[in-house]
Amino acid sequence: MSQISTINPYTESTLKTYALMQSTAAFSKVEACHEAFLKWRQTMHEERAQYLFKIAKGLRDRSEDLAKLMTEETGKLLRDGAMEVELCARIFEYTAEHGPSMLADEARTHSGGKKKGWVTYSPIGVIYSIQPWNFPIYQPVRVLAANLMAGNGVVLKHASICTGSGLLLEEVCRDAGLPASLFQVLVIDHDTSDKVIQHDLVRAVTMTGSDDAGRHIAQTAAAELKKTVLELGSNDAYLVLEDADIELAVKTSVQGRLFNNGETCVSAKRFVVTDKVYDAFRSAFVEQMQAIRMGDPMDDHTQLGPLSSKEQFETISEQVSKSVDAGAKILCGGNPPERTGYFYPATVLDNCAPGMPAYDDELFGPVASLIRAKDDDDAMRIANDSRYGLGGGIFSKDQDKALRLARNHFDTGMVRINSFGAADVNMPFGGVKNSGYGREHGGFGIKEFVNAKAIYLS
Repeated sequence: MSQISTINPYTESTLKTYALMQSTAAFSKVEACHEAFLKWRQTMHEERAQYLFKIAKGLRDRSEDLAKLMTEETGKLLRDGAMEVELCARIFEYTAEHGPSMLADEARTHSGGKKKGWVTYSPIGVIYSIQPWNFPIYQPVRVLAANLMAGNGVVLKHASICTGSGLLLEEVCRDAGLPASLFQVLVIDHDTSDKVIQHDLVRAVTMTGSDDAGRHIAQTAAAELKKTVLELGSNDAYLVLEDADIELAVKTSVQGRLFNNGETCVSAKRFVVTDKVYDAFRSAFVEQMQAIRMGDPMDDHTQLGPLSSKEQFETISEQVSKSVDAGAKILCGGNPPERTGYFYPATVLDNCAPGMPAYDDELFGPVASLIRAKDDDDAMRIANDSRYGLGGGIFSKDQDKALRLARNHFDTGMVRINSFGAADVNMPFGGVKNSGYGREHGGFGIKEFVNAKAIYLS
């Protein structure tokens, strides 16, 4: 395959075709990024911050263009795309505001406290960023902002279906005055990507995607003794405990399952509901999911757009079919309309149990899995009965109890109490178990790829 094409999932028409780079061209960009890094690492933190502020402004100036292109390439609602651009601008601003102090040298003592020393956080070089399509700007930005602030250079391999979004982000950075070649987009296939990981000038790799892809990336990088940060999939459980506010739980759960057309790694997917409130939750939840309007993602009245690709549509269809064959019951949805576009309706599955995709795997689309728990303790057990551990949620009127469960029992990287949200610039983002390792946001990502260097003064 020498080229790729982006497809509008609403119209199923071709948007643009791109030639794939050969390894020599990709390596040239890596080498150019390294040359830019050698100069960039000499700049002061405060100087780097000014570039980040300019990029934030550039994102806002091009917000309409970016949101429109993301919708055309992935089917996300246009208003969600605009919110994504604003989040990215805030990530750059947060990093610019807090980065200098987070990366400042730290005075220490050594030799029993008799002598002085310093810890410096030095950049390491070119960071290779491999990102998915569900948030075409946000995914690369959360890596880019932190590493530019740290003094590194970044090369990006974006998902093929949103190639245009990656290139437009590169354009925004260039127009903001970011030194040439410090951020490069590689339009390459998976084989060439592996070669980039192995390139001597690539010092570390960060990747967001499936757990299977994460294993491959981690193994390839480990063979070269290169650090990785992996943010992988999940089947996040949201617990509806016996004392939950059912109205709030239902409203929030619908939002959490359908956000970004249901194509979000850290979103509500499994709804573990205690027996005491199960029937009430199920009835109201199904009623609201049935009322969801599918349509043109550019239309402000649309609540659910198409899935991002034919492949994604076929995957979710197969997962639902296999779950039903294993005993799950469709309460609403599950029957895609015969129309142009990769539309899958808001769907609720009942009687979900171990052995089904709806229980064990990640459903990356607008499909909710209902699981009945005997009581609160059983709900917590079911929530942790997963190979994943990215996020999760708890609905309970007793906030102290919910906080205790979140802190001491929920085996995930993030927990929401009586709310839903995807990411926040001031809170760490990442998971455990098969959901990966490493953290981004909240100042944590800024030190993932630096050299904590000890300097001893005599």
